Order: sequence, then C-alpha cells, then structure tokens
Amino acid sequence: MFKKFLLLAVVFTSLFSCKRDDKITLVESTGRINHLIVVMKNSDWNGSMGDSLVSILSKPLVGLPQEEAAFTISHVSPDNFGKLFNRNRNILFFGLSDKDTYYTNENVYSSPQTTITILGKDEKSLIKSLKEHEKELIKTYREGDLKLYQNKITKYHWNIENVKTFKELGFNLKIPKTYNKVEDNGDFLWFSYPYTKGQLNIIGYAVPVKSEDDFNLLNIIKIRDSIGKNFIPGQFDNTFMTTEPLYTPMIKKLKMAGKEAIETRGLWYVENDYMGGPFLSYTIYDKSKKRLIIIEGFVYSPATKKRDFVFEMEAILKTFSMK
Repeated sequence: MFKKFLLLAVVFTSLFSCKRDDKITLVESTGRINHLIVVMKNSDWNGSMGDSLVSILSKPLVGLPQEEAAFTISHVSPDNFGKLFNRNRNILFFGLSDKDTYYTNENVYSSPQTTITILGKDEKSLIKSLKEHEKELIKTYREGDLKLYQNKITKYHWNIENVKTFKELGFNLKIPKTYNKVEDNGDFLWFSYPYTKGQLNIIGYAVPVKSEDDFNLLNIIKIRDSIGKNFIPGQFDNTFMTTEPLYTPMIKKLKMAGKEAIETRGLWYVENDYMGGPFLSYTIYDKSKKRLIIIEGFVYSPATKKRDFVFEMEAILKTFSMK
C-alpha cells in the first residue's frame, strides 16, 4: 500500500509542477522554521531506514553551546497524510518503490512549500540515495526557510537614512524595527532585541587591512575580541565580551554582495563573569577600500535552546548589501 501511495505521490507532484494554471491560489503553508514532516510507513520509520534518516537530519549544528539538531522532525504515515499535514511548509516523502528517485517540488499543496521525494528499489539503494543527496536536501529546506523568514522579520526594517554607521561605512542590513538602537556612532552599530529570557544582538563595523593576508580566522578573532573589549561591556566593572578559547570557531567561505566573505560560528563569553552564548559573524573583504566589513549576531539566552535564535541572526545578516 505504501508503494502505491508513493507512486501516486510521484505522479501527482510531477503533474502538479507542470504548467499550473496561474489563477490557482494555494492556501498558506503552516509550520515553524527548521521543522520537517516525514511521510513514511510506520514499520520503516521504526526500523533501520527510519534510524538512518533521523541520524542525518538530526546531526548537531556547529557553533551552539548545547547539541541541537538541524531540524525538528515529525513523522506521519501515508494513510494519515491529509489536509491536517499537507499544508506543512517542509515535507519529505521517503520509502520504497519500483525505481530509485530523487526530486524536489515547490508549492504542491500550499505556498510557500518545499516537498522532496526520495524513493529506492530496496533499503540499501534508498539509504545510498539519502546519503548522496544529504547536503542538497538540508540546503534546500534551510534556504527555503531562510528566505521566508527574511521576508517575514525584515518586512519593516530600519531605514538606512536613520542609521549613521550605514551611511558612513557604505553598507546596509535590513534590521527589523523591533530591534532597539544601542550604539550608532558612524564607525560602529549595535542593535538589540530584548525578550523575557534574553537578548538578540546585531553589530557592524569596518577595520582597515594591509592586504588579503589579513583576511583569516586568527585575525577575525583578534579583531572581534578587541571590539568586544572596547565596545561591548558586561554588567560589572572590568567585564567585556570575548571569544570562548575552549571552542574553536568553525568557518566557511562564501560570497556576499559579490565579495569574498568568511562565515564564522563560535561561542562568546563575558570576561570575569558567567554570561555567554553563540555568535555568528560574516567578514567581508572589501578589496577596493582595503578593509574588512564585519557584521555579527550574538545571542544571550540562558537555559533555552538557541538554534532558532541563531537562524534569525543569519536571516538578518544575509540581507547585507553595499551602497
């Protein structure tokens, strides 16, 4: 029965993705960010196939003080997959069929929505396909959530004309209006969003460099520690933010606004105090002006999970643009 269901799903989603009538209006999708519905036969979910799937989707994210999985997963059997579940934004169909298949569709049952189908002729080929497409699968769901979240939280943002540092340094971020301005002196900006259990923060600044040789992790950490000491004090005298030395930050190279950039994920703490949490920064090499533009988000939220807070930081920081 499950095989028939998945084959019908293959046919249906393939037809649905072809030349859809533009007049069709889909219902709005549901589901929180970083949440995923897995449609899979109960016996397979409770066996080795389910274990393999969960082990991949539940790999801990880097740069967090406690282990947190990339996705929160909910399982539903094909028999129970109906209107209650098909409006979810992220859906994964996973199971056995007559041939090996992997494909992605957008806005099948609701909008915005991403559905991915992975089928295999047997358990071995299914698991092989899953591992081969692991990075693509995770990237597809994360980028969809990121785009949606960006549009949601930055819809009403600070105007560049009201942020002195943006005008002076020649870059821009869509910082939500819900964030309060802490500092904005033309060289350094700091916005924060306080809530019941903590605070989210966005900072930005630029520093001169002699050459591209200064565009490396050691220098990035040296710079952020200097900024923390001079601009981000703790709650007591002689306390300030610095990088946690017992955790080596993880980096990834990418491009932002057409320029070379380094993403850094790590942990911060307050010197001579007990405060700490995760940070996410992007260092952009501006070759024409021989400088590094650094934008960062850091979270203080004791005794709570922090995955989704860092995701919000990422959504804001990736609105970066040059004037």
